[in-house]
Amino acid sequence: MTGHPRVAKVLAALLLSMTVGAVVLMALGNNPPSAGPFCLSSYYRLDPIEKTVFTSLVQQPANWNGIEIFYSGTHAGNVEQLASLAGLADSQDLNCHFVICNGLGGNDGLVQTTDRWNRQYAAASSWGARNGRQPIRICVVSDGKSAHPTELQIKRTEALVDVLSRKFDIRTSAIRFPWN
Repeated sequence: MTGHPRVAKVLAALLLSMTVGAVVLMALGNNPPSAGPFCLSSYYRLDPIEKTVFTSLVQQPANWNGIEIFYSGTHAGNVEQLASLAGLADSQDLNCHFVICNGLGGNDGLVQTTDRWNRQYAAASSWGARNGRQPIRICVVSDGKSAHPTELQIKRTEALVDVLSRKFDIRTSAIRFPWN
């Protein structure tokens, strides 16, 4: 019989701590505390990769033979800013198919499509064309030295590569990551 008051105290403490925790979480709302390099709530605010990549376009899988990921060489940017920094008159001339933002110029992990992808045009690549097929080029906004890609950029790039490689049947050996 002496164990009942202790059980009641433990259950009351548990109920109180759960209530306080729920109140704190509700008070934070959509403003989570700093969660280090990767915050799940910011990841879920981004559009799904499939929605970004496969809009109403007619995809041409026979055109793509690999995936090339490279750094922008800048600390910040998005499609328009990268085109401007490259001295291009229009973002249509940007030499990549996707841009992954780092939070400076676009939301961290935001995947932007370029006009080359929307029109299914090839981009100049260090690989060059093989059998009339080109690699899909993904630009990660980072200089790769002092401004490394964020954890969210890496996760979103890997998710994008996964979706593209499955859709276009691209082998793992035909994928180049700058951080591997």
